[in-house]
Amino acid sequence: MMDIPNVVGDWQEYQSEEWAGLRVRVHHLRRATPQRGRDEDAKGLTYVAFDVTFDNRGSTYFGIDLFDHPRHYDVRVGRDGHGAFVDEFGAAVIRDFNLYPQRRVTATLYAAAPAAKLKQLDIQISPQVHDEPAFGYVWSGGLGVHEASTRTGGRASSAKAGVASEVERFLQDSSGD
Repeated sequence: MMDIPNVVGDWQEYQSEEWAGLRVRVHHLRRATPQRGRDEDAKGLTYVAFDVTFDNRGSTYFGIDLFDHPRHYDVRVGRDGHGAFVDEFGAAVIRDFNLYPQRRVTATLYAAAPAAKLKQLDIQISPQVHDEPAFGYVWSGGLGVHEASTRTGGRASSAKAGVASEVERFLQDSSGD
């Protein structure tokens, strides 16, 4: 079980024996508009995109499903964790994909929210593996926060103070337990 959030860019390995070697990460958070165009329901909101990559380091294949269904991923924005608009039609999702050993598969997902709230995002990924729901891991990050800036041992000089420093402080405090 996870007791601290992941930072955007971190890998998380599934701890189940039957899914040994399967890991996932949320990365490459950026401002972007879906190739299929803006959804009418996102009028006045700012779009962000992020990639979700599954990596198979095991010895057997895994059937992966991460598609546009609300139970598979959720995006929360701002300090209060309000739900973002998740663009179901603009996403490049993963459906019924057999992920073989030593291979990766990536989905690009889109969400929209007021620009001021995009400095702090929480993204939960809950795929299905072999048609069974997998544990939902959470990643924290924000627009303007560089993925490498949250690593232990130093921050990128161009990273802004804010959510990255809060997450970094939390992770450092937790590692002392």
